[in-house]
Amino acid sequence: MKTFFNLIQEVQKPGLCHHCGGCVTFCTAINYGALEMGEDGKPRYKDIEKCIECGLCYSICPEISELDEETKRQVAWSAPMGRILGTTVSRARDPEVRVRATDGGVVTALLLHLFDLGRIDGAVVTRQVGPFQRQPWLATNREEILEAAGFHFDTSHGPSLFSEAYSTFSPSIVELEDVARQRLSRVAFVGTPCQINSLRRMEALGIVPSGTIKFHLGLFCTGNFHFGPEQRLKLEQIGAFQWDQVRKVNVKEDLLIHLNDGQVRRIPLDQLYFMKRYACHYCDDYAAEFADLSFGGIGAPEGWTMVIMRSPLGRAIMADANGVDLEAFNYRDNPRLAAQALEIVLEWSNKKKHRAREKHQELERSVQVKG
Repeated sequence: MKTFFNLIQEVQKPGLCHHCGGCVTFCTAINYGALEMGEDGKPRYKDIEKCIECGLCYSICPEISELDEETKRQVAWSAPMGRILGTTVSRARDPEVRVRATDGGVVTALLLHLFDLGRIDGAVVTRQVGPFQRQPWLATNREEILEAAGFHFDTSHGPSLFSEAYSTFSPSIVELEDVARQRLSRVAFVGTPCQINSLRRMEALGIVPSGTIKFHLGLFCTGNFHFGPEQRLKLEQIGAFQWDQVRKVNVKEDLLIHLNDGQVRRIPLDQLYFMKRYACHYCDDYAAEFADLSFGGIGAPEGWTMVIMRSPLGRAIMADANGVDLEAFNYRDNPRLAAQALEIVLEWSNKKKHRAREKHQELERSVQVKG
């Protein structure tokens, strides 16, 4: 049986660890206490003597193929981009939510809707703690859910995690430790494809803390980016701006730099490989294929969100919120908008899968040469 030691050898050392935190979360939730997240964002041994070598941390890693088929059956996955029961382009009805949100505020509006109905006790989200960094957070009231909306640039905050390794990524799964501590049993989880993947693997095995997650809300993800000093300087040069002019940052088809004077600098994502996190080059899931609902701004007009409904549960909560906390795009203005947006998502999904295959093949060839 393979253990966390094998994860270090097979996933961490080649640079494939996504820092999703699934292995640490399970070990903490079951109260083994053998693992923890290091200051560099990587899982590590906290107390190796407490490791019982159960092998479950290895099985639930999204980079390990051991549970691929079981996980796909769990969500009725189908090619080429996961199950799709419907699509829509929507936005929050509340103007306050729209102002705070990065795109149309649909995720925030849905969380508020579920909370107001008493269907969730809390939501695992992220909140901004620095100009280029977010932190996992368990929101347990309306104000905290609202505070987590959007990704705005504010140089008054000092980054509190991982020193200078500023990143758009937040290891949200580790916040499930707080869920267990507060004995919450109905939680919505908002996260990246790799995080949703890890949670679904826990669900397939029926292990804690997956039972507490009632709604899996996935975010479209081209990859996560490091905003270190060198990367920030290079972005200034590419986009012809200075960071003290920036109001907020957003990722759609391009990296969007919103300036205080209303201008928007668009930097093609193909020009950002120098700042993309290494492990993200090997990930093939763009559209959060294992979620109940998948969200992103790509393909949608400014101020709107593209939504893919993947499970009956996801479809039901979208229908319930529509007209209450959400409003759908007026398709009379463009009857094919949702279909066109889905075509763009599929294009980006195929592109990410193709690049991931190429990178894995390169890695395999380099290992063979070294061997």
